[in-house]
Formats: sequence, structure tokens, C-alpha cells
Amino acid sequence: MQKTTKRTAMSSSSHHARVSGAGNIGRRLMLGLGALVFAGMMLPETAFAQSQTLKHAKKKATPVKVTVKTAKSSERGVADLTKDGQPNVISHAAMVFDQATGRPLFAKNAEMIVPIASITKLMTAMIVLDAKQNLDEPVIIDSADVDTLKNSRSRLPVGTAFRREDLMRLALMASDNRAAAALGRTYPGGMTAAVEAMNAKAQSVGLQSTHFVDPTGLAPGNVASAQDLAMMVAEASKHPQIREFSTAPELFVTLPNSKHAMGFNNTNALVKSQGWNIGVSKTGFINEAGKCLVMQAIIGNNPVIIVLMDSWGRLTRIGDANRVKKWIESGKYALVQTNPLASPLLPSGAALKPAI
Repeated sequence: MQKTTKRTAMSSSSHHARVSGAGNIGRRLMLGLGALVFAGMMLPETAFAQSQTLKHAKKKATPVKVTVKTAKSSERGVADLTKDGQPNVISHAAMVFDQATGRPLFAKNAEMIVPIASITKLMTAMIVLDAKQNLDEPVIIDSADVDTLKNSRSRLPVGTAFRREDLMRLALMASDNRAAAALGRTYPGGMTAAVEAMNAKAQSVGLQSTHFVDPTGLAPGNVASAQDLAMMVAEASKHPQIREFSTAPELFVTLPNSKHAMGFNNTNALVKSQGWNIGVSKTGFINEAGKCLVMQAIIGNNPVIIVLMDSWGRLTRIGDANRVKKWIESGKYALVQTNPLASPLLPSGAALKPAI
């Protein structure tokens, strides 16, 4: 089913546009997630938002029309399960847990600190929302927002103004680096204050292995562990805007003096899959991080958070996510008696282990 959302962006007078549109792991997750309440995972079939005229533009601007619409990806020759009945996760680091109970279901190198690429943008969005910045305020794309570190491409022209909300949508669903940079640059106090706020937020929610150096994720100095990212996704899921924006399947942008809309696809193809009910989504990639994917989704009637870091190949992270989903839905894990220290989130003397 398709979802359609309309947003309004603004342009400067010379650029008129329209936009259409287990162990320590378990203990830390319980501490970090104990107060979180699962909220509203069932996504509406259609999300609507009225186009608005920006009140704070210095010059008269033409509305930009934004439209958002609502894949099956697989890897051939890769088994769903390992010989011991666990999901055959190829990603170098991973974390899966049941958000409703705080129970870790699967972990692989989950405490290893790794670059997180554009997963960073979830934190960028959170500090903007926490600061209660005006989401209707126009933000003009500046030359300072252009990526000179990785020379990544953006189709947002310098000099064009978009509502802050639209930049957040582009940063989350299309992972646009120029949009994320503009959000950081226009944070109260500027870029330095934005990065400080991101690190302060990380500490406040118990992300002990996380550190940020920029709001885009282009710098390899943005790092975290998979278990920290699971907690970060849980925190991000408390924001309705992040749930909506990060799962928007498609966005159309009509640039100044253009009669044709450009399409921006969600970087996670699974948001278009009828077999998935995804509440939060973010992908990432730089050479230092590999391909990354984090999600919150309903699987087996429970909210589950999946973190997949440093995947190889074009479809590996998608394949890993599908394998984890099949494993959970098959019920191939069960409570068994074992060392109670192995998983302190569970009842004394119990731990989650695949049922062969």
C-alpha cells in the first residue's frame, strides 16, 4: 500500500522551487531501556500533512511541493540458519532484542566500537526535536553544507531554502548529507553546539561507547557499538516525527525553474515490503563503516530492534534482516536453564537460546 505525504519547502528569491511529497549487553540494555515505553508501532496506511507558508522567510518565496509515497531483496545461496540454529547473520557486528521485554535475542560482536556512518542522523534528528526548533522555519542550503570530506553527492542546490522539517525528512529517509549538515549548522549555537548536544544526549541515555564528531556520519569518528545503537534506536522510536520520516518510502522534489519532480527513495528497501511493519529505519555507508542498517519493527507481534553493522555486498544487510525476521517468526529460540550471569535480563537461571 502506498503512503503519500505533502510538505512545503521554500526557496530564496532567485531559487524558486516546489517539493512533492547477552551478559553485559543484557544488563546495559535493561538499564537503558527499562523506562522506554513502546509507542504506536502500527503505522498508518497513509500519512498526511498540510502544506504551509513559511512565516519567517526574509523574502517572498514560492512554495516547494513535497510528496512521499509508500522489495523484496534476497541473497541466493545463503542459509537462513547456522548449524546451531541461530540466524545466519553475515554482518560483522549485530544486535537484536525484544524491545517490549528488554531481552536480547541475538548478539554478534555487539560490544565492538565501530564507525556508524549515517546512522548518526538519528541522533541529529533527536537533538533538533529536543531543542524544539521551529520545523516550519526556512533553512537555506549553504556552501558550508557541501560535503568536502567524502565528496558525496546531493541534489539540494546551494541557495535553495527548505522547511527544517523537510530537511529532516530528507536526512532520515534519503540520508541526504547536505540536509543533515544544514540541520547541524542551524542548531542553536551552530555546528559545535550541535555536536556537543549529540554527545550529551548519548551520555544521558546510557550510550557509553558512542561518540559523535559531525551530524552527517561522513566522518569515521562517529562511532558506537551495536548494543549502543540498539538503545539509540529505542530512544529515537519515542519521536513520532522520526518514525514517520525515516520510514517514508519515497519523496519528490521539484527544484526551481523545473517542471519535473526528482524522486528520492528511502535507502532501506524494506520499508516498501508488505512483509515488514517498520517503525524506525536508518541505513548508513562509508568505506570505514561498511553497509549498516538499524530498524525497529513488529515481528511476531512484538517490537524488535535490529542493528546490523559492517555488512558486505549490496544485499547483505537486507538479507541479514530477513533472516533474523524468519528466525524470530519461526520460534526457533526458547528459554533454557543455564548460567544466570549469561543474560541478566531474563529470569534467574534462564537465557535465550535457539531451539534446534
